[in-house]
Amino acid sequence: MFPVASAVPVRFPPFVVYALVAVNVLAFVFELSLPARALEDFLQRWALVPLRYSDPNWAMRHGLDPDNYLPFFTNTYLHGGWFHIVSNMWTLWIFGPAVEDRLGKIRFFIFYSACGIGASIAHALTNLDSAIPALGASGAIAGVIGAYMRLFPHARLIVMVPILFFPLFLEVPASVFAAIWFATQVVQGVGALFAPAVGGGVAWWAHVGGFAVGWAIIRHVQQKERHYRRWYPDEGRLGFRPEGFRRRHGR
Repeated sequence: MFPVASAVPVRFPPFVVYALVAVNVLAFVFELSLPARALEDFLQRWALVPLRYSDPNWAMRHGLDPDNYLPFFTNTYLHGGWFHIVSNMWTLWIFGPAVEDRLGKIRFFIFYSACGIGASIAHALTNLDSAIPALGASGAIAGVIGAYMRLFPHARLIVMVPILFFPLFLEVPASVFAAIWFATQVVQGVGALFAPAVGGGVAWWAHVGGFAVGWAIIRHVQQKERHYRRWYPDEGRLGFRPEGFRRRHGR
């Protein structure tokens, strides 16, 4: 299932989401500008290489500082290709605004960063012997999906399911989408642990870790409702009230 639209309305422009998309795109453009050798060196230093931390001697032989933990954060702003960045930024664009609206700008950025770091830790712990740089915003965005599921479990999502060459559009509750998505990540992650060759190079456990962090902490960091302005009767999309429940006639 590929998310197409969210029915949860927002009160304020999601400037942090805009900024995150812009920074990710700029970082990707910078990656594209590097020659192959320079790009490899750049990713070794700023993407997440688990072996760098599990084997300090290996790290020092390769000119890497095992005490530099910035890659646990910086890898979330790097991407490995056009599909990688487009799919990640699109997903952030769908789920991010509603979560930012409930947290506020500063809290949302801290929350997003915490999910990204949690995803990086989960990946490192499940891939201790890996010398392959891991990169991408998907772990942090998984945390945003986890938060969205917990904040708006009854909200509807418009999703696209490809059937052969034909797109099928469906309306599903956020809780159903997130549960299916999370289960897929866990199953793929377990499979990758037992058969790494079929893992497809995807950091499944980063997704699981990021989702778990987002789901666990969102209730502790969201703003109180008294900080919101009041809602007006004509606000909302696709027939839903602000909290994600379907509107009733006259309400």
